[in-house]
Amino acid sequence: MRKILCAVGLAAIAFAPVSAQPEAKAPKQGKPPIDWTIMHAQVILDSLGFSPGIVDGREGQSLTAALKGFQTARGLKTSGALDPATLWALHEYRARRPVTRVTIDPAMLAGPFVNPMPKDPEDQAKLPALGYSRPLEKLAEMFHTTPEILVELNPGNGAIAPGTAFFFPNVLAESRDYQGELKPAWRQTLTDLNIDARQPSGDHIVVDKSEKVLKVFDADDKLVAQFSASMGSQHDPLPIGTWKINVVDTNPKFHFNPDLFWDAKPGDEKTLLPAGPNGPVGVVWLDLSKEHYGIHGTPEPQNIGRTQSHGCIRLANWDAARLALMIKPGAEAVFQE
Repeated sequence: MRKILCAVGLAAIAFAPVSAQPEAKAPKQGKPPIDWTIMHAQVILDSLGFSPGIVDGREGQSLTAALKGFQTARGLKTSGALDPATLWALHEYRARRPVTRVTIDPAMLAGPFVNPMPKDPEDQAKLPALGYSRPLEKLAEMFHTTPEILVELNPGNGAIAPGTAFFFPNVLAESRDYQGELKPAWRQTLTDLNIDARQPSGDHIVVDKSEKVLKVFDADDKLVAQFSASMGSQHDPLPIGTWKINVVDTNPKFHFNPDLFWDAKPGDEKTLLPAGPNGPVGVVWLDLSKEHYGIHGTPEPQNIGRTQSHGCIRLANWDAARLALMIKPGAEAVFQE
């Protein structure tokens, strides 16, 4: 990768000098170390709405899909790789560094936290909220990564507490001037997930089963955003066809109906689960004209595109929240093979 950069005269592409990076902790056995060029590319792609999934400084299917989306939008060869032409296009956004050092404030550590999370829906229904398991998990979602990556970025930093400074992937929102009459709780969710208030205006979406992505197009049919997604399963296949988005429900409660889940346990009963980022549908539900189907968040962002769903389209919470700002009720949703 470094040789490619030098070959095209981009050694100073702001895939930042090593001295500007934290001393990352050695990863678990079998995992490659963080590649700062890849992490920088992931951070830029994330900020542009071509989500690489988990920002972790490593190659993977979500990064490949994000690069293909970005390349398509820019009229580049869709190699899915950080080839010279793509690096040159990303160079325009080099001012956004791959990591940022943030001093923790009390609001960033605010709960409620639930640990352990009850497995039975009946017990979950008794909770006030289906919150994160711990502050580290909340911080990871806030910066579009995982707790493990935060530990790698901050070896020996000690306990997470107000006033301490940590390194995070630099996905900080540049604007929090959210428009419209938003519920205070939803405004706080957007803030917690570092969702930029300036999002492209989407006219319709396409969910592509073969590519495992959700694509957002504007009124001129231009690709303006793309997110990795989990969709369907052998038991609940993706409903191929054209549907409409009926309503966008933010911080939704979840009506658990065991009759709709092939893997429900005998004796499970219908129940209403409280809202929360670690609920079955995460922080937002985009209801579809196909009954019982929707586009929603997830409590397990690291599994997006790698596990199956109960037929719905599942995104990382931060991607589902961005989509909710891009798309309005009535928008067309095309599901294709």
